[in-house]
Amino acid sequence: MNYDLCLHIDSNEPAMLRMVLKNASNYIKGLPGESFQLAVVANGPAVTLFTDEHADLRELAAPLLDQGVRVMLCANALADNSIEHSRLWQGCTVVPAGLVEVVRLQREGFAYIKP
Repeated sequence: MNYDLCLHIDSNEPAMLRMVLKNASNYIKGLPGESFQLAVVANGPAVTLFTDEHADLRELAAPLLDQGVRVMLCANALADNSIEHSRLWQGCTVVPAGLVEVVRLQREGFAYIKP
């Protein structure tokens, strides 16, 4: 069985990202011994939450990043919000288009959840 999961966020509400991170943590805890990939894809205004200005959120995400959760941020949204890559959390990956990444992951068999 494939347990690969893509969590998608496009809201710049910190509470929404906290919920995504909690869902990711619970997902990992719920699959002990299973092999899976977990990706968080952010586009739109959500990319603003993955900057150094949100150290509290970065602290919540750090253990997940250490466990191999991939965080992918939309380059278009970063440009729209005038965010330089140097301001992003360490461990985040910039992808050309967030929605294209979501579709790509779905085509690879990832389940998709948007809160």
